[in-house]
Amino acid sequence: MPEKINFTVNGVPRTVEIEGWERVIDVLREKLDLTGTKKGCDDASCGACVIVMDGEAKRSCALPAKKMEGSDIVTIEGLTSGKKLHPIQKALIDAGAVQCGFCIPGIVMELYALLTADRNASDDRIKDALSRHFCRCTGYEAIFEGAKLARELLKKN
Repeated sequence: MPEKINFTVNGVPRTVEIEGWERVIDVLREKLDLTGTKKGCDDASCGACVIVMDGEAKRSCALPAKKMEGSDIVTIEGLTSGKKLHPIQKALIDAGAVQCGFCIPGIVMELYALLTADRNASDDRIKDALSRHFCRCTGYEAIFEGAKLARELLKKN
């Protein structure tokens, strides 16, 4: 039996009808056309589907859509202002961390949650956050360098 849920995504209040089996990623991609959140492994192990929900990085493929009720969600689409990139996006590009682009939205959102909560996050905290992501292209060093650059850019803002 479908039910209606209310939440905010990227600053916009939304009401969506869901089925009990649907997950957050299904609602974002299929009902709201927010396809920047990638569907990777479908078992919460790769990190491509990370969004920020109520200030915390969450794997949207592992969350029932009912959890969206009353929540405030930010997806990769919500970080840009017009054509201006978020400092985290810019830093990862500048560090050469963007290859195929499949895992990067989840990594950006993980870093967004971390660096919003702690603009002085230690290298170890950054490494810990990044350890929950699987990237087939970059070899992680460029991602780590980009994350450190993002930390410095955010400190200036």
